[in-house]
Amino acid sequence: MRCPDNRGKLKANKGAAGVDSVSIEEFEADLRNNLYKVWNRMSSGTYFPPPVRAVEIPKTGGGVRVLGVPTVADRVAQTVVAMEIEKRVEPMFHPDSYGYRPKRSALHAVAACRRRCLRAEWVLDLDISKFFDTVDHELMMKAVRANTDSAWVVLYVQRWLSAPLQRSDGTLERRDRGTPQGSVVSPILANLFMHYAFDAWMARKFPGVAYERYVDDAVVHCVSEKQALMLRDAITKRLTKVGLTLHPDKTKVVYCQNWNRRTGSYEHTSFTFLGYEFRARTARDKNGQLFGSFLPAISKEAEKRINREVRGWRLHRHTDWTLGQIARWINPIVRGWLQY
Repeated sequence: MRCPDNRGKLKANKGAAGVDSVSIEEFEADLRNNLYKVWNRMSSGTYFPPPVRAVEIPKTGGGVRVLGVPTVADRVAQTVVAMEIEKRVEPMFHPDSYGYRPKRSALHAVAACRRRCLRAEWVLDLDISKFFDTVDHELMMKAVRANTDSAWVVLYVQRWLSAPLQRSDGTLERRDRGTPQGSVVSPILANLFMHYAFDAWMARKFPGVAYERYVDDAVVHCVSEKQALMLRDAITKRLTKVGLTLHPDKTKVVYCQNWNRRTGSYEHTSFTFLGYEFRARTARDKNGQLFGSFLPAISKEAEKRINREVRGWRLHRHTDWTLGQIARWINPIVRGWLQY
């Protein structure tokens, strides 16, 4: 077992401190010794993950999303296991699984969805309710065991899945389901679970049906309303079988054609996918001529999030910063927004 230097990945995750309050800068101050401690304990099987710090993030539509923040040392340990799992399972993943994968992104998923919406008249917009909170541990471990012969990988995945959440008041919350959003190992585990729960099942049962999936968010393209309704029922039963539930209000069948091609009235004529609202719009072709199409653009919810973040910068409080410091802080964020 090799304990890699993952400072780049940890910093990309903002390096927030876990329950031990140790920041990434403090961890780096004695880097060799801290990495050795993690490697030594993992190699001997005596590494036990500390509780995960629960952080509540307000959701746009109300309520909160609970993120789990591991300690910096635990993130290093999780990265070792995540890399080991990824090299085994990445080659088998479906080409239309886009979340947290090499050479794939949300923009690739949106582009594929845009192309297919121009060809298929109907969409089944899927919303899995509380996916990261309800993933079945037994089925997750079955998927892990099917893809590794390394006992230490199985051991540590089990320990991370059962590590308690520590609330802001210090109380510990035991978990028998779910994998915390915010942990390093959760994305690969989520993709592995959904590979068997959804992708492989769709390939067996409905091999001709196109879709895009970004972890627990998916759009299925259908040739008719009848097919969309049939798929909704079949997918609902499938997800129920693996312990997941489709949100009854957010999962919907959408007619996705521009105004010129509509032949009647429809209950749903737009949907949001990965921060983009898909609906009938007026666009210009390369010659500047207007035409009707079904296209994505930044959603109102995403726009509100951007506005909230800009207000939260409070630039007037950073008068001691140089323009270069402000640019280094803001530019990566703005570049991401420009993708819209």
